[in-house]
Amino acid sequence: MSSEESNSSSAPPANAPDGKPRGSAGMVALSLILLALLVWAMAPGRPKFTPAPLRPPPPGCPLNAPDFVPSDITEIPALDLSSLSKGQRNHALYRLNMEPCPCGCNASIAICRTSHPACPVCEDLARKIVSDEKGDMSQGPQTTGRN
Repeated sequence: MSSEESNSSSAPPANAPDGKPRGSAGMVALSLILLALLVWAMAPGRPKFTPAPLRPPPPGCPLNAPDFVPSDITEIPALDLSSLSKGQRNHALYRLNMEPCPCGCNASIAICRTSHPACPVCEDLARKIVSDEKGDMSQGPQTTGRN
């Protein structure tokens, strides 16, 4: 057995029998393109649903209210925070800046109280938050049975 016979039988030919190079890379690319087109054609359209409001907006409320964004106000007019300790004052300010005002303005209680001083909803709510913090002060520190 000669070396030419063993080399010719063991190595696959580089070209197809008709003399053209194999296009496996081209076939893979074409298959991927056709698959992508098939997936794109079968994808259903996405409906543009918006959720219904939980309650009707109050009169005078803008229809396209911005999303709620917490604020960082530290001084609120006509709201006395001086009777609170530093921790209670910080907690009251945290609540006033993080909780949305239910009047429909879609702002924090602190922003609504600052921007709309005549709003009765945020005035009552701000006073309630401050009184809640004062109530926590009168209860004193809570102790548990664990040491």
